[in-house]
Amino acid sequence: MKVRNAREAEKIEIPMTPMIDIVFQLLIFFIMTFKIVSLEGDFNIKMPASAPSQGAPDEDQLPPMKLRLTAGEGGGLSGITLNDRQFGSLDELHAYIIDLVGSDESDDGLEGAEVELDCDYGLNYENVVAAITAVSGEIDDDGSIIKLVEKIKFTPPEPQ
Repeated sequence: MKVRNAREAEKIEIPMTPMIDIVFQLLIFFIMTFKIVSLEGDFNIKMPASAPSQGAPDEDQLPPMKLRLTAGEGGGLSGITLNDRQFGSLDELHAYIIDLVGSDESDDGLEGAEVELDCDYGLNYENVVAAITAVSGEIDDDGSIIKLVEKIKFTPPEPQ
């Protein structure tokens, strides 16, 4: 059963003329207050005329080391090569890095040491993390961290 009101609903009309007037007033306001600025990206940077020459590399600075990790069956670690030198385990690699770079206390070449990891596409992630741990440092018996190599970068993986 429908209930009908005796009064018909009054239709409410919204006057559009005042709304259009307000829009034009806002448009005129923003046009009048607009300030033209210089182009984006024009920073007026003054670069030096030429960079200082690199010269001969420091004898104390270590060359970048390239660590190649090859994957075996099932993604296991089958080969470790650092700058054309083969290692049987990550412990041997860790000992070699300690001899090469030195510990945090001696600071022999710690600043310039850099390792680039080149891993096979099918290598398990846990082996990559173990290799990073072997070259980056260790925690000694006192619980303090001994840093070896802080700059570690990766070559992009190539799918087989």
